[in-house]
Amino acid sequence: MKFSFKTILALLAMAFLVISCRTSDDDPVDPANPNTEIEGLLKIKEITNDTHIIELYSKSGATSLGYNDIKLRLKNKATNQYEKNAVITWKPLMHMTMMTHSCPNSVIQKVTPEGSLYSGYIVFQMPGNESEYWDLKIDYTIGATAYTATTVVNVPVETKKTVNSFTGSDNVKYVVAYIEPKSPKVAINDMVLGVWKMQDMMTFPVVDGFTVKVDPRMPGMGNHGSPNNVHATQTAAGQLYKGKFSLTMTGYWKINLQLAKADGTVLAGQEVTETNLASNLFFEIDF
Repeated sequence: MKFSFKTILALLAMAFLVISCRTSDDDPVDPANPNTEIEGLLKIKEITNDTHIIELYSKSGATSLGYNDIKLRLKNKATNQYEKNAVITWKPLMHMTMMTHSCPNSVIQKVTPEGSLYSGYIVFQMPGNESEYWDLKIDYTIGATAYTATTVVNVPVETKKTVNSFTGSDNVKYVVAYIEPKSPKVAINDMVLGVWKMQDMMTFPVVDGFTVKVDPRMPGMGNHGSPNNVHATQTAAGQLYKGKFSLTMTGYWKINLQLAKADGTVLAGQEVTETNLASNLFFEIDF
């Protein structure tokens, strides 16, 4: 069988295209590569001590009032390499005029076993100001050696309410924070929020077994509600709370909340009625 020169070139081009496509499809992103581990993240800041540069990341590149999903990694100054075998803890502290307290925060875990990126969350329940401020102390060990570093964290005032700190009718102090959706839609939205209690000034464990009742309303549109909302509950102890809220149009929404125990006892928040137009426990959304 005879082939023209143009036919051979065409066959070679097709073979190269197939090989190129197969290579790009079959080669996974290497989580051990520090350049790919932080894709989609922006650097908040760097913290330095004598041995390491600690890089803090989030999707927004900032810390904010409420729930913060924070990533971090440790760069060794001597080797210029990122540490993969560190055990890390942190302690956020609000320094007020008359007291110091912490806030809800998680343990820190590696994102992937073979990588150098670590992850956790912090819920700042109040903003800083000129005389009161948050700082973050990071302690870590590598092998048998312990290290530490501390930095001031910027927590500005927010225009929309995404976190509630209050005392329930049981005299327990709670923190309820909005987490998802970050970009709500005109639809039934999957909702994620967190519930913690203040055990003492430094300890805020997750609350298990409660229900967060949700009632979305549009104050500027006759305070109308929406159908098919699902109250937020846990799927397992120690986890965040998941539910659904329905948004029927764009604009400003107040997500009215009630915090209830497993037996149905309401600890905080009011039911929305014709005479009571809003709960004092709520989140705000404007989209």
